[in-house]
Amino acid sequence: MVFRMFFSADTHGNTVVWRKWLNAVNVYKATVIIFAGDLTGKAIVPIFDKGGRYEAEVLGQKRVAKSEEELRKLQDFIEGIGYYSVVLTPEEVQEIAASPKKQEELFRELMTARMRKWLDLVLEKVNVKEVIPIVMPGNDDELYIDDVIKEYEDRGIVYPLDKVVEIPYGYQIVSHEYVNPTPWNTPREAPEKKLEKMLRERIGRLETSDFKKVIFNFHPPPYDTKLDLAPKLDKDLKPVYVGGKPLMVHVGSTAVRKMEEEYQPLLGLHGHIHESYASDRIGETVVLNPGSEYTEGILRGFIVEFMEDGLKNWWKIEG
Repeated sequence: MVFRMFFSADTHGNTVVWRKWLNAVNVYKATVIIFAGDLTGKAIVPIFDKGGRYEAEVLGQKRVAKSEEELRKLQDFIEGIGYYSVVLTPEEVQEIAASPKKQEELFRELMTARMRKWLDLVLEKVNVKEVIPIVMPGNDDELYIDDVIKEYEDRGIVYPLDKVVEIPYGYQIVSHEYVNPTPWNTPREAPEKKLEKMLRERIGRLETSDFKKVIFNFHPPPYDTKLDLAPKLDKDLKPVYVGGKPLMVHVGSTAVRKMEEEYQPLLGLHGHIHESYASDRIGETVVLNPGSEYTEGILRGFIVEFMEDGLKNWWKIEG
């Protein structure tokens, strides 16, 4: 008998992608589904309430809604590119813009509300008695997102960061969301030496010494693989071009690579680097990164088939 896992990552607030991930349960008959960070969006779009007429600037374009129905469509469009929206008067926008504290409070309110909406969708669409849904934050997610996911643990959604998760045939998943340093100083980053120490602590929780029954679900990809290529950036964080094409460099984690070389788990599940939609090997370990095109509403992922004694097959999907 074979069971399937569907693995995806880096939706960054896009509800269209999240819904597609949930639909994959039925399409691909998955027994385990994993969405492994980054979950939350990166920007708020204010919609100006001008007395029955609503205006917003989205991706450099002015958009106008002249009715409640058009307003809902505008809000859905903004949500479909991974942003948050809020309807405010021009005066309210100015007030919030002048207060970093109010900006932070608004982000928290909108992020946690969408996270709860998504987790409610999991319970609506997935039979958690038959399917194991695993939801993990990533480096871009604020720490309070963890508490929202934990609210749903007793209802069947698995928060994997403080435990080893066992799936069919005795396979065990150990997870970690921190990444090696980035230019953007995101909430969950650590120098490579500290990251290695954190990873070893997580690996130490495993209840088996048979690493052919172990899956490393670590958000950053291993260094110097097909999974960790991203455009080189200049001092202004703009891509460097050579011959009209972006110069690609390896930006993954040396600590993650070291752990996979040393322990040789059956499988490494990774994300973080959106441009590197690929599979590779580190020794006998298969490593996967589904990449991300969340701004286009495209779901990317991997289907992985497990037999009792190892992997049967794996393949990319997108749509």
